Amino acid sequence: MPTYQAPLRDFRFVLHELLQVGKYQNLPAFAEAPPDIIDAVLEEGAKVCEEVIFPLNQSGDEEGCHFENGEVRTPQGFKEAFELYRQGGWIGLSSDPEYGGQGLPQVLGTAMTEMMCSANLSFETYGGLTSGAALAIYSHGTEDQKRQYLPPMYGGQWTGTMNLTESHCGTDLGLMRTKAEPQADGSYRITGTKIFITGGEHDMVENIIHLVLARIPGGPSGIGGVSLFIVPKFLVNDDGTLGQRNGVLCGSIEKKMGIKASSTCVMNFDDAEGYLLGEPHKGMRAMFTMMNAARLGVGLQGLSLAEVSYQSAVTYANDRLQGRSLAGIQAPDKAADPIIVHPDVRRMLMQMKAFTEGARAFGLWIGLNIDFLSGHPDAEMREEAEALLAVSTPVLKAYFTDSGFEATNIGMQCYGGHGYIREWGMEQFVRDSRIAQLYEGANGIQALDLVGRKLPAHMGRNLRAFFHPVDRFIQENMADPGVGNLAMALAKSFGRLQSATAWIAENGLTDPEQAGAAATDYARLFGLVALGFMWAQMAKVARETLDAGTDDAAFYEAKLVTARFYMERVLPETSSLLSKLTAGKESLMALDAEAFARAQ
Repeated sequence: MPTYQAPLRDFRFVLHELLQVGKYQNLPAFAEAPPDIIDAVLEEGAKVCEEVIFPLNQSGDEEGCHFENGEVRTPQGFKEAFELYRQGGWIGLSSDPEYGGQGLPQVLGTAMTEMMCSANLSFETYGGLTSGAALAIYSHGTEDQKRQYLPPMYGGQWTGTMNLTESHCGTDLGLMRTKAEPQADGSYRITGTKIFITGGEHDMVENIIHLVLARIPGGPSGIGGVSLFIVPKFLVNDDGTLGQRNGVLCGSIEKKMGIKASSTCVMNFDDAEGYLLGEPHKGMRAMFTMMNAARLGVGLQGLSLAEVSYQSAVTYANDRLQGRSLAGIQAPDKAADPIIVHPDVRRMLMQMKAFTEGARAFGLWIGLNIDFLSGHPDAEMREEAEALLAVSTPVLKAYFTDSGFEATNIGMQCYGGHGYIREWGMEQFVRDSRIAQLYEGANGIQALDLVGRKLPAHMGRNLRAFFHPVDRFIQENMADPGVGNLAMALAKSFGRLQSATAWIAENGLTDPEQAGAAATDYARLFGLVALGFMWAQMAKVARETLDAGTDDAAFYEAKLVTARFYMERVLPETSSLLSKLTAGKESLMALDAEAFARAQ
């Protein structure tokens, strides 16, 4: 059976020692969240995840969702668990108290999202999409819309969805056909079909609020003519009570590789009543508010499944007896040594550990910058946070999910043949993690977004928000006897990232295909350096703590060892990535399209 225990010790290390969130009591979100409150919330969240949500993960995967006559029934136990989750106020944890949210920091919400996704990714999707839909309404809705929809969404009485994709168009949303006919009372009639709608229909709440992209007839063609609409499953009366069923119905649910307890729906809108969210023909502006939040959330899914796979693999590696250590017998009282003694098993476990802990630090740093963006009194700090979020979002989404999928496969590998057998639970993590590389913009699209939009934006200001702190750390710590060697390793990889950036800037401007050919390798290189930056900082904190004396020396010593492993065994990949991307597009694009179809 899989194992999961929320990594509370590591959360406390990153939040309090690395990021030092206690310094930000001047920010609105932290005013009611001193360190002891943050720890208490994390501990309570861990109990919910470990004791309520995680036990439903395997059974939910086995049972899946049930579809009949337009209705979806979630697996046994989900409805009751969601009610407990709702009562705890977890959906509105980081949302505005004026509309029923808890008002706690986003960095705390980031930690909670990681725990939820580790415990049960299918279950988390219902609340995660609701938070994203609520954010779009909060950011772009009228005051009446906010007061009507946000309190029950933050409170978990209603959930939310995002409806973008149609069968003939995914990323290219300018091709969509769903239409919105304006009515005399200011509402619209929505007609069309959307696919791949997470949580589009289920039995856990009394209403579902769909955010739907559609075209108003007569508007501009392409993406510039798309608008966003609020379309509730049940219409909402002026007093907040529910009225008649709207013209929206689930046509079917998908049979999927993974996240089987998450209802992925085909949604049919048949003259459904909808209400404009934001401005006409500016729907993508509002939808991107939700999509950017969702992309960060999906990135955390990669980390989360890597974490639970790692924990399970560690448990198995300590229990499974197989062979003897190459260094001599380690367990003379047993028929064989536990497989954790073998170097190749250690390699796998260390690779997972280095990724999960480095990614957690980076993810929480980004979460803290969301708090800076929304509430820092210094305009320059808000600007820096916005730039960092812009460049980090595609990196985090793509690198975390690619590496998370790799980690779940490594975790399964630790089990040998048992990892391939369903009852052990490891193959579910592989199946569940695969979707994170695809939805909310496939990772190739994230890489194109990074090189095509985020790098050149604002004359490179986005890049400076990341490059400057990395460079500053290197300059300040190269001569440090405790971490100077790590700073040097980071400096080499950072130099490769700078060289790759310069190459793309020079070659991609004259030939966009050169940038496109380099994009995926560049995004991975960026992600590797980002985690290297986090590991170098964590090592510095660990070294200083050990030098000062601590009762938890083993924890900090493990940080130093893992940092060294990352710098010596993971970060060198940046060299090959630089070589690949600077090779250019020639061998990639040389074959005619017809050549791929020819018999060999």
